[in-house]
Amino acid sequence: MYWHLVVERTGRPGHEHMAIDDALLRAAREGVAFFRCYRWTPPCLSFGRNEPARTRYDRAAIASRGLATVRRPTGGRAVWHDAEVTYAVAGPVSLFGSLAQTYQAIHAVLADGLRTLGVPAALAPASPAPGPGAGACFASPAGGEVTVRGRKLVGSAQVRDRGAFLQHGSILLRDGQDVVAQVTRGVVPVTHATSLGEVLGRDVTFAEVTDAIVTAARRAWPGTWTAAAPPEIPPAARFADPDWTWRR
Repeated sequence: MYWHLVVERTGRPGHEHMAIDDALLRAAREGVAFFRCYRWTPPCLSFGRNEPARTRYDRAAIASRGLATVRRPTGGRAVWHDAEVTYAVAGPVSLFGSLAQTYQAIHAVLADGLRTLGVPAALAPASPAPGPGAGACFASPAGGEVTVRGRKLVGSAQVRDRGAFLQHGSILLRDGQDVVAQVTRGVVPVTHATSLGEVLGRDVTFAEVTDAIVTAARRAWPGTWTAAAPPEIPPAARFADPDWTWRR
């Protein structure tokens, strides 16, 4: 397998990130794979592709707080992106197998890398995946996700299209997921999130986490790995369009 490795240490706004990840999904149809790590500037609230954001979240409250928003091309539930390392893996579906097998393979590598930092990372036991209306992503771990002592450390989402997959997710450096609760309508589920800062009792940097998970990926996934420059932003106006973000 030919792997393109992209590490972006300078942040981008959410709509650019989602356009790039969506472009990686399309490129993966040609039989190549991508591992990308990035950060968000400004912080952003993202919704899953099919999440009922208009009824679940208070748009006026979000606007009054000046929060950026975006809708992901993947499924899952809302995430507040701020102090985190975001990873994205894209490739042909034959790379790891089924959707569940792909989750397992990617999360196993993330957990392996985080253990080298002293994190007692484990994978959550199998369980039904929460639906898109079930509240914030970090409200509960899904089967196979990365946890520490039962609390969710990494939140991920995946989409498959035309023989390729994209999975991306958030590795929390600090836990700020209460932002999601503050703009949620109705009863808010108790969060079960944790962060690397909380687990290790110190500030954890983007660079050390990225180095750890990239090393684990290159060890676990054989092939030719080539470092690539940050990609050009493809034309994908929908991710910057409020009508797309609030379409449901």
